Amino acid sequence: MKKSIIATVLAIGISTFGAAAARSILDIKQSITDDNIIAPESFETQTRQLEENFYIRNYVVPGVDLGEISKATPAEYEQRLKVLPTEIELPYNSIVGNFIDMYLNKKRGLVADMIALHSYYGPIFVEELVKEGMPVELQYLPVIESAINPNAISRAGAAGLWQFMPATAKGLGMEVNSLIDERRDPRLSSRNAARYLKQLHEIYDDWSLAIAAYNCGPGNVNKALRRAGEGKKDFWEIYHYLPAETRGYVPVFIAANYVMNYFKDHGISPTIIKRHLTTDTVVVDKYVHFNQIAAVLDIPVDEIRMLNPQYLKDVIPGDYRPYTLTLPTQQCLSYVMSEKRIVDYDKELYARRSHVEPGQTSTGAADPVNDKGSSNLAKASRQTVNADTNNELAQTQVAERMTVKTHVVSRGESIRDIARQYGVSATDIKRWNQLRRGKVKAGDSLRIEVFEHVSPENIKVVAASEVAQVTPQQLHEAVKEDPAPAATASSSAKTTAKAAAAPAKTATAKNTTAKNTPAKAASPAKAAAQPTSHKVKNGDTLGKLASRYGTTVAAIQKANGMGSSTNIRAGQTIKIPPRTATAKKSTTRRRR
Repeated sequence: MKKSIIATVLAIGISTFGAAAARSILDIKQSITDDNIIAPESFETQTRQLEENFYIRNYVVPGVDLGEISKATPAEYEQRLKVLPTEIELPYNSIVGNFIDMYLNKKRGLVADMIALHSYYGPIFVEELVKEGMPVELQYLPVIESAINPNAISRAGAAGLWQFMPATAKGLGMEVNSLIDERRDPRLSSRNAARYLKQLHEIYDDWSLAIAAYNCGPGNVNKALRRAGEGKKDFWEIYHYLPAETRGYVPVFIAANYVMNYFKDHGISPTIIKRHLTTDTVVVDKYVHFNQIAAVLDIPVDEIRMLNPQYLKDVIPGDYRPYTLTLPTQQCLSYVMSEKRIVDYDKELYARRSHVEPGQTSTGAADPVNDKGSSNLAKASRQTVNADTNNELAQTQVAERMTVKTHVVSRGESIRDIARQYGVSATDIKRWNQLRRGKVKAGDSLRIEVFEHVSPENIKVVAASEVAQVTPQQLHEAVKEDPAPAATASSSAKTTAKAAAAPAKTATAKNTTAKNTPAKAASPAKAAAQPTSHKVKNGDTLGKLASRYGTTVAAIQKANGMGSSTNIRAGQTIKIPPRTATAKKSTTRRRR
């Protein structure tokens, strides 16, 4: 009798335990709680770091808070995640909810900036994932890995959008050395991330485990599987056996998918695209510095850096092996056509010595820090001049202003350090402060001229058709007049269009021939053909003067025998050539 009762009790207990165990396995994804997880480092990203990105400053207006935070209930979170068209399972639980709340409350500004950056980097992620047949929801892994910052570096040494460790990157064939870090290359790192995730999925045949292994490595996931016991092959079943950071990795991935899809439901406005940025690549097989490319193609150095973050020192060592350079689409053709001129531009400044004898005097030229200086910064707020496919969609009323700052030299600081701090050239600092030797000491006060971008409060959206167009004939004539590459030619064509709309100016001839022939002296064409003298002031650049006088940089260089140099100094008198021949022809046709 006792044995029968005991057997009955045991049977009931085993049945109850089995039901409880079965229920916990089925419900664990929704009911699991954990107060001992570690948030990813990307949560520590300051919005200021992302807002320094050239793309955010010049191509988009990030989303902003539209008012009070619009909250949702756990049931609404769960339902919205459930209906997302994803291959990867995105269950809801309190841990996922905590991460969603963190994004939507404490990190709203970060979310807005990430949405803005995703408008450029997202299509790259999706393209590479689709090529490998991967779920496109993996495009939000860089949200939690790097906050979509290609220059992000973790405390452990992982780098880039996908946060590869050096050993993992080299194992996947990426190059990491003093000049090149392909972990920061948006395209290449996305391609290798997709391939690596595919390999991990082939190992575990489960996306949650593959994502966990991407974070902590297959070794830690395998260890957790062994400790959890035979038959446990689900992330949520081995949850408590994983490292603390990895336990939060899959939940925050689910939260990132929610936030990047439903941010508008929580009072964050979408990003406004001011300009569409379309890019292409060229192969570079020569040693080239970014400053050389910027000077000849007339584009900001910061834009080249944003498009090519893998080049750590602004140098492409193409003489070692061929590398790819990403540029706005139309600039690629300009680069191919102007490559010799680019390589020869200030060649001695960027050349490396291949042989040196002991005691030999160095003939190195000036500091190669951002040689375009304020000229590049002045261009940073507008679209590259000959990128015809970068259609203008919106404009701010005030893009930037020039500000004079005073810098007090600290102990140990050099002009090169100060130039890097303000994004100008060392040569400009010497010129602004009339420094001959370029040496400074602690306590010296230096004049620094910088261009500060004005935060656009009101964005006026305009259709692409409203942007002034230059006719093919005007562009052709501008190219004939100006021997500069396509970048300068396009700028010249825009100047031509403005000149054609302006009334012709007359001047009185002062030479003897003009007095004897008054009819010819009164000719607007003859008067306009006379060059102008200009005394250089602080802050003047060839680009500013070309814009002011309706000519081109190349024409000013030619008129003054400057070759390819862009250096001018305060007090110097230079000749300004007349408006381009295209402008004169346009005026003549209009008067007829």
